[in-house]
Amino acid sequence: MVTVIEVPQWRGSGSRTAERLKEGARLLADMVGAERRVRVAVEDDLVITASRVRTALEQTSDGFVVTTGGDCGVELQPIAAARRRYGDRLVVLWFDAHGDLNTPATSPSGAYHGMVLRALTGDGPTGLVAGEPLTSRQIVLAGVRDLDAGEKEFIEGAGVPLLPPGADAEALIEAIESRRKERASTSRTDASIATSGTDASIATSGTDASIATSASHAAAAASDDDTVVYVHIDFDVLDPEIFASVGSPAPDGLRPEELLSLVRAVGERFKVVGLGLMEYEPSRKEDQELLSSLVSDLVQACTPKQAG
Repeated sequence: MVTVIEVPQWRGSGSRTAERLKEGARLLADMVGAERRVRVAVEDDLVITASRVRTALEQTSDGFVVTTGGDCGVELQPIAAARRRYGDRLVVLWFDAHGDLNTPATSPSGAYHGMVLRALTGDGPTGLVAGEPLTSRQIVLAGVRDLDAGEKEFIEGAGVPLLPPGADAEALIEAIESRRKERASTSRTDASIATSGTDASIATSGTDASIATSASHAAAAASDDDTVVYVHIDFDVLDPEIFASVGSPAPDGLRPEELLSLVRAVGERFKVVGLGLMEYEPSRKEDQELLSSLVSDLVQACTPKQAG
């Protein structure tokens, strides 16, 4: 079963035409064609809206969930929920023209939609950060081409993979795989440390059983390569010469067929555990016509492994 959660939030956007996001969320939800639909009532207070999104997610315990926004700040709770459920196995694939990796201190605009991915790592405005933060090893950026200075510093310092427009499916799969390999390497190191601690403490601490259990858990994590992916799509990842109904366009983006091809490749290789469709500001008939087929194709690309 596919459920769509419609969140017409626009207060987190810095776009002067942000109120169009309300209609965009509704139209995107229509395009998903889900068996079940939940509409979240939004408030001017983003913290209140986020709590309502979390409640909606908690009441949706089965099937595949597509969240439609609204501004990218909507993604806080869906991705946080995936992090709680899948832990370190989760990789967040961020299709966006922007990194959304600012903090309140680095953001030129102060708009939350440009901070949400950083907030998911635990660094953001009060009340709008993830309780169980992502690590930098759980993020892959794709199509990103408009970054602020603070975002560039974070990406370079954390070693987050950034695939510009034009990168092919093989490079994207490799970037996601690199996240798994880093996780496995870290887990093996933890297992080694825990095992060493067991040997050192047997005679003195009386906690050898507990440490051995920790070592067992770490070893199990090291052998677990069952990576799952949450796919975030801000439609400004598309080239504005082809698709212009966004509030923060950036030149030289992806063509729709490129985006779909990349998402299909991910869906064929990994289990996709959630999809976010964000930042559609309806303004042109041709853009709506483009999305009407693209959205259903993206949902289908993300759900081939859901049956059974």
